[in-house]
Amino acid sequence: MQKTINGDSPKQSLTVSKFFANEPTVSVGIVSGQTIRFILNQPYFFNEKLLTGEQTVTLSEDRKIEWNGSLYTDLLFTPSDRHSSFSLTDVTIGVNFHWQRKETQTFTGRLHLIIDHDKIFAVNELPVEDYLESVISSEMSATSSLELLKAHAVISRSWLLAQMAKRTQIDEGHVQSASCIQDNERLIRWYDREDHTLFDVCADDHCQRYQGITKETSPHVAQAIAATRGRILTYENEICDARFSKSCGGMVEEFQYCWENIRKPYLAKLRDLTPCEPSQPDLTIETNAEEWIRTAPKAFCNTTDKHILSQVLNDYDQETTDFYRWTVDYTQDELRRLILEKLGIDFGEITDLIPVERGVSGRLCQLKIVGTLKTLIIGKELEIRRTLSPTHLYSSAFVIDKFDVNNGIPQRFRLTGAGWGHGVGLCQIGAAVMGEKGFLYDEILLHYYPGAAIEEAYS
Repeated sequence: MQKTINGDSPKQSLTVSKFFANEPTVSVGIVSGQTIRFILNQPYFFNEKLLTGEQTVTLSEDRKIEWNGSLYTDLLFTPSDRHSSFSLTDVTIGVNFHWQRKETQTFTGRLHLIIDHDKIFAVNELPVEDYLESVISSEMSATSSLELLKAHAVISRSWLLAQMAKRTQIDEGHVQSASCIQDNERLIRWYDREDHTLFDVCADDHCQRYQGITKETSPHVAQAIAATRGRILTYENEICDARFSKSCGGMVEEFQYCWENIRKPYLAKLRDLTPCEPSQPDLTIETNAEEWIRTAPKAFCNTTDKHILSQVLNDYDQETTDFYRWTVDYTQDELRRLILEKLGIDFGEITDLIPVERGVSGRLCQLKIVGTLKTLIIGKELEIRRTLSPTHLYSSAFVIDKFDVNNGIPQRFRLTGAGWGHGVGLCQIGAAVMGEKGFLYDEILLHYYPGAAIEEAYS
């Protein structure tokens, strides 16, 4: 099946047919450490022997996996049937976010233990559609509208298959990946899935939140997955790299301002509203961005409806109350110590934070930090968010106010910001509002991925 979203003639996706003739298996990095404890809840095969119960593996001095008195280079546990599961203890969720915590999580599929950089990695290998049921249950609430769940199933599947295809190309040497530009005047760094070389994706928000069967999959989610099985977004013969974030803040960002300098037409600037106004503010201009961020323009994601927010925000996400517009305050000492800790550079006293370049959503992709000892331009958006927060700023769409300036040294800084996340592609809160307003899943996709088409990658 193929459906054209923009009304043009559908095109055969060469990338899809090349890589995914059948439903593929995805490998997901769950946890790493020098000791990993897990429980085989039902029988699993290891070298044709059935095992159950608690297990512990440790890294030996000669970098081997020590288990039950023997040493291995890797271990593979295979389920005896489709419903067999294993549990991993001390899985960290929300890595470096304000709600970071550890919990025991349970998974189906294979458990593969491998070694890299003096750590053992626990990798879950399972069919893509099974993985997606967990992802949608982790990212969304069972109370979400069916159309929202169907839309998210398509974009989560598209994003995943795009990353898997790209990993194959990188492994084969067809694509080279660079993620840092650094000299004496700037540090421009971005973070993408190429950080993972041992597996396709990780289980945390860096990729897509995946918690196995720790949370029960609702019939509503299973229905959305089944209704869209194998369907993905494509654009000009390629699988769409269908990004998404919690809240765009009213304007959707473009890919190149957050990651590598490649423009993806289906990840384009757009107002999170339909029908859109004929003219949109140019938020790459500083005065326009400041006015936009200091106000709260109408947008799908500009909502305080708790019923709608609960569809997108899980319990720990709902610990965040301000996301469409927010403020963060720092003293001079707090900001100086924070930047020193994050960048390992002593700037002295911080005299200014100067916007250098903004993306189309008003998000900063380059920011100049001016200190009495050092001046440096940093980017892109996630590097800025990590540098200016103990965890992550909600977004890099912010303006700066300085207070109590003594001899040119501000004693307090206030960041006033917009949105939650990178803002590229689908806005989850905005999409939830669209679903409640009666938009169909393909209409939601049309809004956030202009020019894309829905295609069936496998049956």
